[in-house]
Amino acid sequence: MNCPAHSPAAAAPRPLFSYRKYWPSRFGVAPFLPMSRAEMDDLGWDACDVIIVSGDAYVDHPSFGMALIGRLLEAQGFLVGIISQPDWRSADAFRALGRPKLFFGVTAGNMDSMVNRYTADRKPRSDDAYTPDGAPDRRPDRAVVVYAQRCREAYAGVNVVIGSIEASLRRIAHYDYWSDKVRRSVLPDSKADLLIYGSAERAVVELAHRLAAGEPIGGIRDLRGTAFMVARGWLPGDDWVEVDSTVVDAPGPPVRHADPYAATTGSGADCAREAAPREQPISVDFGGLRRRATIDRARTAIRLPAYEQVATDPVLYAHASRVFHLEANPGNARALIQAHGARDVWLNPPPIPLSTAEIDGVFASPFQRRPHPAYGEARIPAFEMIRFSVNIMRGCFGGCTFCSITEHEGRIIQSRSEQSIVREIEEIRDRTPGFTGVISDLGGPTANMYRMACRDPQIESACRRLSCVYPGICANLNTDHAPLVELYRKARSVPGVKKVLIASGLRYDLAVRDPRYVRELVTHHVGGYLKVAPEHTEERPLSYMMKPRIAAWDEFRALFEKYSKEAGKEQYLIPYFIAAHPGTTDEDMLRLALWLKRNQFRLDQVQTFLPTPLALATAMYHSRRNPLRKVAAGSEVVETARSAAERRLHKAFLRYHDPDNWPLLREALRRMGRAELIGNGRQHLVPHYQPPGTGKSVVGAAKASPGSASRPGGSTRGVRRPARPGRID
Repeated sequence: MNCPAHSPAAAAPRPLFSYRKYWPSRFGVAPFLPMSRAEMDDLGWDACDVIIVSGDAYVDHPSFGMALIGRLLEAQGFLVGIISQPDWRSADAFRALGRPKLFFGVTAGNMDSMVNRYTADRKPRSDDAYTPDGAPDRRPDRAVVVYAQRCREAYAGVNVVIGSIEASLRRIAHYDYWSDKVRRSVLPDSKADLLIYGSAERAVVELAHRLAAGEPIGGIRDLRGTAFMVARGWLPGDDWVEVDSTVVDAPGPPVRHADPYAATTGSGADCAREAAPREQPISVDFGGLRRRATIDRARTAIRLPAYEQVATDPVLYAHASRVFHLEANPGNARALIQAHGARDVWLNPPPIPLSTAEIDGVFASPFQRRPHPAYGEARIPAFEMIRFSVNIMRGCFGGCTFCSITEHEGRIIQSRSEQSIVREIEEIRDRTPGFTGVISDLGGPTANMYRMACRDPQIESACRRLSCVYPGICANLNTDHAPLVELYRKARSVPGVKKVLIASGLRYDLAVRDPRYVRELVTHHVGGYLKVAPEHTEERPLSYMMKPRIAAWDEFRALFEKYSKEAGKEQYLIPYFIAAHPGTTDEDMLRLALWLKRNQFRLDQVQTFLPTPLALATAMYHSRRNPLRKVAAGSEVVETARSAAERRLHKAFLRYHDPDNWPLLREALRRMGRAELIGNGRQHLVPHYQPPGTGKSVVGAAKASPGSASRPGGSTRGVRRPARPGRID
């Protein structure tokens, strides 16, 4: 049979709201999706079609994935219930709403459960922003696996579908920082029927309708953005070809790296050609039978090295990571296969991004915009952080290697319309208690990628670059900020709105391309402090991060100060930096510390690199190889701070001003031959003297204070930041 998920027609998917509503739509809209049998009885339901099990508290708000997906399914006519933060020690809590007619949708929540529960130093966190009153220990480690297993125990033979960021980032064999080993895909461990990765709307809606029509879940193998287990060697049809990953990206000899900043623009041909696979006839081995095949991308599956191989061979792990990221563009990505023992994990290509009309429809559901009444007066910190903010887009084409956004939401920007965004601002004004007229954020994964895209859809669909802005901004990228400027003006003109702040991460190398945007931002949308993330000052670690050189920060800072002065405002830039990122040496951190002192920055809490599953920087951390280039046994070794002592030192350099860190820094400076930086003058980094009661090396323990850069310790962008929608949460 042919698999429509990989056919050319996949470029024009079925519109999200074109399905005929399922018959229970006659029950109408629930005030809140029910969390108890009593609520179901009040609604007149005898059973739920879908039950979403989540590690987060249920907040009926579009920034919380369980609500976003639950309300979307409700709009399709399905009856959806919520089991929030169940007691995982037995299956009893998973029977609270009865057996779902279609499936359990299982998620760890808006964050990976291990990132949620542990710091970058592998220490348990003392709170949980997604739990009432911030209480810790309300979810298990690796929650997706535990919840899925309990669903199976609760009801034999029930359909189990896993999703959200935890499932997305663990869909193939991956390095797990907390156990310091390569773990299997979450699929065989959870024994789920299906995994939905990335933005889940298309897949979850089609899945629900097909299951409701009587199709068995084991026969649904053509949904983009899904993964499942199959027999070893399974292919969707006789016209399919399986290709070894070394054909796509053959491991080669050591490569001498060019200056990563030498190029400033790229052509459309460069986009399509970069890391392009060999598109010629190849010889394919099928269990001893060899056949000649001309590669048809639509019916080609790339076989990655098996779990057993990548678990023991760091070079193969880095190679698999590189191929995985090369197959991330929905316009040209192929299916991926990875053996786990006698079975295969099969990954269909990524989902087709939503159109503006579709994403508007997703956000148009009748959200209550507050926590479920079952929580009473309890405060849910993550909700408090975002209740006056609006998500205007999703996705990121930056490709920062330490970030998990692109692995989950993709590189293609999906933007809402102005009308949809303004309508949500009006809802906040009219329905959210405590609104004082200030919108706390108007953004998304990045503040200023709204409506940005490749100038040519054909080039975009063929592109295989890992980033549109590194090593320089691609010539084919439309960097016009005019639509965003117009949105800002309309947002702040809404009656009852006094101020619209921008708190999402700003891509300043894009912003300097359009000084009009910087003027608009600085004049109207900065609340005294603007947080930006250069991450480092030195070109070597910046090249491993795929971040712009520090000169771009200097250019943006000059514009920021110029327009602040013109507006008559005293405003400050607050920079974020990462300690212990792969490719960063002690000398790099020393130079960063000197830069901080020279520019009179004193950071409070700092961020230490946290290796999250599937990120390119995590592959560097684990394998000590660079997957940004072809990988071979003799290729470049990436120096990485792995020991607790090294990571502590790198954090100490960022907090050079903290007396508790001075003994550690003095020792390091002497070892590095830089003892001339120890002294009591302005030219010195740390003094000779030690204040009484200090010197305990409590790095980064101080609380954030106004004017100081702060970020939750040990977090990474796209994982720690709360409330990122578009998944089964």
